[in-house]
Formats: sequence, structure tokens, C-alpha cells
Amino acid sequence: MSKVNEKIAAFQEENPGKPFYSFEYFPPKTASGETNLYDRFDRMASLNPMWIDVTWGAGGSTSEKTMAICTNALQYHGLDVMMHLTCTNITVESVHEALEKCKEVGICNILALRGDPPAGQENWTATIGGFSHASDLVKYIRKHFGDYFCIAVAGYPENHLESPNQEDDMKWMKEKAEAGADLIVTQLFYDCDEFLGFVKRCRDMGITIPILPGIMPIQSYNGFKRMTGFCKTNVPEEITEALEPIKEDEAKVKAYGIELGVKMCKKLLENGVPGLHFYTLNLETSVMKIIDGLGVAQAAGKTMPWRRAVTKDRQGESVRPIFWANRSKSYIQRTAAWDDFPNGRFGNRASPAYGEFNFVSMCHESDAKLREDRRKMWGESPQSATDIGELFVGYVKGDVKKLPWCQDAIIDETNFIKKQLLQLNKGGMWTINSQPRVNGALSTDPYFGWGPDGGFVYQKAYVEFFCSEQVLTQFLEMVDVERWSSLGYTAVKSTGETRTNLPANSVTAVTWGVFPDREVVQPTVVDSSSFMAWKDEAFALWTEFIEIYEEGSQSQKVAKEIADTYWLVNVYDNDYVASD
Repeated sequence: MSKVNEKIAAFQEENPGKPFYSFEYFPPKTASGETNLYDRFDRMASLNPMWIDVTWGAGGSTSEKTMAICTNALQYHGLDVMMHLTCTNITVESVHEALEKCKEVGICNILALRGDPPAGQENWTATIGGFSHASDLVKYIRKHFGDYFCIAVAGYPENHLESPNQEDDMKWMKEKAEAGADLIVTQLFYDCDEFLGFVKRCRDMGITIPILPGIMPIQSYNGFKRMTGFCKTNVPEEITEALEPIKEDEAKVKAYGIELGVKMCKKLLENGVPGLHFYTLNLETSVMKIIDGLGVAQAAGKTMPWRRAVTKDRQGESVRPIFWANRSKSYIQRTAAWDDFPNGRFGNRASPAYGEFNFVSMCHESDAKLREDRRKMWGESPQSATDIGELFVGYVKGDVKKLPWCQDAIIDETNFIKKQLLQLNKGGMWTINSQPRVNGALSTDPYFGWGPDGGFVYQKAYVEFFCSEQVLTQFLEMVDVERWSSLGYTAVKSTGETRTNLPANSVTAVTWGVFPDREVVQPTVVDSSSFMAWKDEAFALWTEFIEIYEEGSQSQKVAKEIADTYWLVNVYDNDYVASD
């Protein structure tokens, strides 16, 4: 993981004059909301933000959840993270413990805040044995942790609510900077001149660290009025006049919020602002449309076919089995205890000991609404295997948003083999993972490319599916009759019964790249040992179907029978030049 101040400096050196952006989120109150937030991380990560940050909650009310979300974003979503830390209702000992935990999991960016009063308390008071000001927190971090952390602090273009005057407010701002802050992120505002004036005052006082504007897109009229009222934000008359006639039309308000966001950000960038910090309110559409409207979107370059974690312990990771392509978070969890990661084929490890798979649904199954939502997505009352097969067809078509084995919609490269996948699914081979063959695509190719410029990438065709005994028998007969000698396959049942045409402990690269001045890179493999670890997880995931239907119902019986009797099959084709 990178320190944000160092990352900004490197970005500006490599991209002079080019703006960057970052996103703020808050911990959701419900388990389903948390699941949706992680999905949003993945979608917004495609914009390659400089970092994301997660709020702490008034009085540290969400501290444990904040730490968990930051850790997950870092480990499972490949995002550089900044964690909020406040002085409210927290002792020095608790702060020190939180900072040590950050070091332990690899978080090295902190937004140090005094914080708001706890819920139900009008005035802020220091905790006995705690800190009185954000500057005290900054000093403590620097004293006890040196330069390990990048420390950001808050700035107030319109003065802090408790500041008696601008002069005192700027004095406190300078005190935070001199205490060791590396970065300033401001409170929300809607008058750009207020922010630009604040920057000038800071520079006149000798504050030289980067200052980023906090941008909060207008999402709804009532939310806008509530937030600006709470923060006592100055709202220019032109904004009030624009909102008043449309305040009852949510779609028009949101559209105006995007238009205003683009206008504000353009003015800020024209005046030399280096980057933009968006208060997302855990929503993505408005922020993404503003970035698109500015024309500053930065696609996340792929160093590997899979998204890398940014934690230090996985920096040497250069190969993964293909089986977890659609469940990367699970793969990282199951390999978290590894001391190091293989830099060649998996077969080089004496014992690739995957952690035990403990079944955990996408969310807590006690949530009745979640079960209801899944029934709507996966079928209210499937009566046969044919009914469930239609679900897999729907996923390939894009009509079904996700499956237990596929946590996102199908990726763009899948469209190249969509017709073939539909045929397989309609024929009883329910696909959960696949890739088309690729013979020397440019490493910059928008669909298949990865790695440094000037290279070429290759893929063997691969497909993984569930099927019945009858369908498997037909498939194996066809392999023999047609003499498809280029195919390698392994089929396994939940009991461990296996059929394969591969030697024991085989490992085959199914993705590789050739780049200037480098050895051939083989980042994705089909590994027989790993497949046995994956099959436990793959069959256990049928529980997500079983648990949404009433105990003893026909729907539940069908799902249980499939989990008990079907085969999980992976097939790859060594002929990456001419096969179909």
C-alpha cells in the first residue's frame, strides 16, 4: 500500500498538470448495505481513484466497522485506503491500539479529525485521557509512529462552526499543518471562491502541503438542505434559484447536481487545484458522471489479468489459479496465512495449503429481505433442475445480476464467446467461469490486455461448469469419439470422486504474457491441487440457493439434489491458435 502524499507526488511528476480524484464512504448500518458498498468499490475502482477513505462515525460509533471496511478495501479490492480517526469518546490508549492495528493490516494513511459531538450531545467535550484538538492527535501520531503514516487533516473554507473568527480558524489550520500534516481535505462548499480564498490564505501563511476541495454532489433536495443546514454552508443564490422549481422532481435535482458538480470542478481545476475529493454518500452515479463530464477519468491499468491486492505481503504475488476468477475475495481470504506467494507455477510449492473454506454467504441469511431479493433474482419457486438451468442462461444473457459463484456481471471479454456459452448452458452445462482463446493480443488491448506496454498476451480457452452424470458421460464420449486430444479436463463431485485425463498434480498455464526485457509471465494456471480446494467452496455455495427456500419445499429439494449429485468440471484447450 502507498502513502497518499508520496503517491500524489509521484503522480504529479509523471503526469504534470493532470488532476486526480479520491472518494469518501461511510460504514453502512446493515449487512446488506455493506455488501452493496463492496460491490460499489469494485465498480468505482475502474476509475482508478488515488485513494478512498472511510469515516469513523460520531464518537467512534463505527470504529470496528470502519477498520474492517478499510482492511477489506485494501486486501480484497486493491484500493489504497485512508482511515478516519477522531478524538471523540476515545482515549490515548485506544487511539494507539487503533494505529497499531492499522500498521498490522497495512493501512498507512490517516485522516486525523477532532470529530463531531456524539449523538444527542450538543457541545463537544474532550474525553478524559484523550485529545482536545486534531493537532494533538497529529502530534501524537508523529511522536509515536514517525513518518509511517501519511496524515491528512480537515480544512474549512468557510471557517469551522466553532471558530469565533477567520483569523483564529487559520491559526488552528496552521497549527495542524506544523504538527506534521501532509495533506488538507476541506469541508464541503458550493461557492468555489470560498475555497480559492481559503487556499490563498493558507499559502500566505506559509502552508505548502496539498489542499484538496471536498465536493459533495447534490443527490436530493432534502438531503442537500439538511447537510448545508447542519454545516451552515453558504449556498449561492443561483443554486437556490435553480433548485427551487425542481425540488419535487428527484431526477431533475440529481441531474442538476451533476451539472453543478461539473461546473464547480472545472472552475477549481482551471484555478490550479491538483485533485478533487468526492463525498460520495455511498452512491456512485453522480460522482462517476461528474468525472466523465470533466474528461479526467483514468482507467485502472492492469498489471495482471486479475486485480492485485495492495498489501505488502502480496506484492510478490504473480500467479493465481483460475478457479477463483469470480471470487477473488474468497481466494485472498483462504491464502491469507501463506508466508509468501509463489513466483512460478503452483506445483513448485511443496504444500499449497489453502485455508479451510468456512461457508459464508454474501450477506447474513437472517436478513429476510435479502432472502426475498434473492428469490426475486434466482426464482420464486424452481421445481426442477431445468428451472435452475434457466437461471444460468439468464446470467450469461445479462438478465440475472449475480450468482453465488459469480459476484459480478459477466465481463466484456466474455461477450466474445457468449454464443458458445449460451449453447453450453442450454445443453445442461451450467457455466460459472470461462475465458476465450487469445493468440498474441497487444498488452494494451481494451478487452484482453494487461502488463506493461509493448507486450503480447495469450490465453487458452477455458470453461468451468456444473452438469449431471448424464451430461458428463455424453461429454466424455464426445472427447473420445472426436479425438479432441488438445483438451484437458477434470471432473469432481462433492464427495471427491474424480475423472480426469491429466496426470497427478498437473499444472497448466492458461494465461501468459511476453513483454520487452522480461521473462515470460504466467499469471493464471489450472492447478489440480487447487481445484480440489476450490470444489469444496463451489459445492458449498449451493447453500445460497438452499437457504432461501422453505425447509422441505420442492425448490429446496431440487437444489440439495443438484449439490449432492452434480459434477463440477473444468476444461481447457491447449490449441490457443485455431480451436473454437
